[in-house]
Amino acid sequence: MKYILVTGGVISGIGKGIIASSIGTILKSCGLRVTAIKIDPYINIDAGTFSPYEHGEVFVLNDGGEVDLDLGNYERFLDINLYKDNNITTGKIYQHVINKERHGDYLGKTVQVVPHITDAVQEWVMNQAKVPVDDDRQEPQICVIEASLGGTIGDIEGMPFVEAFRQFQFKAKRENFCNIHVSLVPQPNATGEQKTKPTQNSVRALRGLGLSPDLIVCRSAKPIEMAVKEKISMFCHVEPEQVIFIHDVSSTYRVPILLEEQGIIKYFKQRLNLPIDDQPSDLLMKWKKMACRYERLLKVCSIALVGKYTKLSDCYASVFKALEHSALAINYKLDLMYIDSTELERSTEAENSVKYHQAWHKLCKADGILVPGGFGIRGTEGKLQAISWARSKKKPFLGVCLGMQLAVVEFARNCLNWKDANSTEFDPDTKNPVVIDMPEHNPGDMGGTMRLGKRRTVFKTENSVLRKLYGDEAFVEERHRHRYEVNPELTHCFEEKGLKFVGHDTEGNRMEIIELENHPYFVGVQFHPEFSSRPMKPSPPYLGLLLAATGTISAYLQRGCKLSP
Repeated sequence: MKYILVTGGVISGIGKGIIASSIGTILKSCGLRVTAIKIDPYINIDAGTFSPYEHGEVFVLNDGGEVDLDLGNYERFLDINLYKDNNITTGKIYQHVINKERHGDYLGKTVQVVPHITDAVQEWVMNQAKVPVDDDRQEPQICVIEASLGGTIGDIEGMPFVEAFRQFQFKAKRENFCNIHVSLVPQPNATGEQKTKPTQNSVRALRGLGLSPDLIVCRSAKPIEMAVKEKISMFCHVEPEQVIFIHDVSSTYRVPILLEEQGIIKYFKQRLNLPIDDQPSDLLMKWKKMACRYERLLKVCSIALVGKYTKLSDCYASVFKALEHSALAINYKLDLMYIDSTELERSTEAENSVKYHQAWHKLCKADGILVPGGFGIRGTEGKLQAISWARSKKKPFLGVCLGMQLAVVEFARNCLNWKDANSTEFDPDTKNPVVIDMPEHNPGDMGGTMRLGKRRTVFKTENSVLRKLYGDEAFVEERHRHRYEVNPELTHCFEEKGLKFVGHDTEGNRMEIIELENHPYFVGVQFHPEFSSRPMKPSPPYLGLLLAATGTISAYLQRGCKLSP
């Protein structure tokens, strides 16, 4: 097993996740089996209870793990399926060690950060690195470890992990362990000069903690000059070919190509004694073609994303990627317009009419409307307004999780005339509870108490748009994350009026997919299809939305769900 540790310096949010994913993609393109581990130093057990404004979206895995969004990058780039133990947190490690101490496994010894916490980190990494993540179920050959050690090297919360890997480099042996340090080369507007001192200081701090970088990846706004590369090489004690530049690019698909162009395959082959050719395979050539195609797109499709966490794009990272994958598949450039759902509400019109009318202007000019998942009552009335507009004006619409539930609420209020119809999440005493909490929902603890992970959805009918988009399969398996569900006792009322529940769980009790009759594309799904979308395998519900928004869904279905050349 070969281990590649990716650390960060100067600032957090520098792009370690994309760099780690891109390195994995390159090595996979060379025919190697690659897995990935993300280390987060917070004390939370997992990401499940975070507000999206803390660390971005909560990504859900097949096994129900609620993890950091970077694991979504690994899955999309490498086309693998990870597990909850691929995301290590301080909380998980300490809980593991404390449980062992309570069990008496330490035989009366004093339990300390060194060696017990550091040993637990190393054992966890070695055990998880062996878990198969590809469809062929073979043990990985390379493990890429992204260590968000408090964002940057030197933060107090990441120190046990730094010490663990200082020890681990000797346990794994030099030929099996490589450290990549991602740093920032700022360029102040006042001088226009690219500064190397932050990188020098970051590498010095890393060396002082016992880790020496084998590669230094320098992030910058613009391409870095050769003189800067030579300076970093000289003052950071590495060869010039060990300094890699990654400047801001038009799309993340370009990053693996930039790395490959700077000789990273040859370096890894020599440094880790890898049994690979120097030349990239067909997989990387496909990435190159995809990146070039992305940059040449001319036709634009606009989608309005109506949500409550619109101030930070990372809150809907997987949704954005799923839309982007689908747009790229049909040769359109995505114009994603984020609309704060509260700004569509009547209360906003009274408080700030300019914001209200701007939000509605965005919604009206969009080619399609998406209402993603979420929790809490804030902004729900605005989402209901957007859904009502999509239904009545025959605008292509996709509702995901809460978006599907609210589509049911909107239909009940405006088509069934149940004016007080609601979800028990928002009104526990409603006379028409069209969305109810699930029997297994635990109202006590919040963490890990939802219906989580990959579940099977069975199609009730062959006459379903979504079934055709999924390749006319009898069932699909997608990832879930919800506490509430459509009330199964009321579904017949909706079906009589044209809102069809075309998919349900294996028992037939839980409603999973809705489709509205006599509408170009009005679809709701209880699951989160965005978590399974891949750059070269777009998610069918999102692809359907983009096809409908560009007016090409009928032609696509007539061709047997084949994209035009």
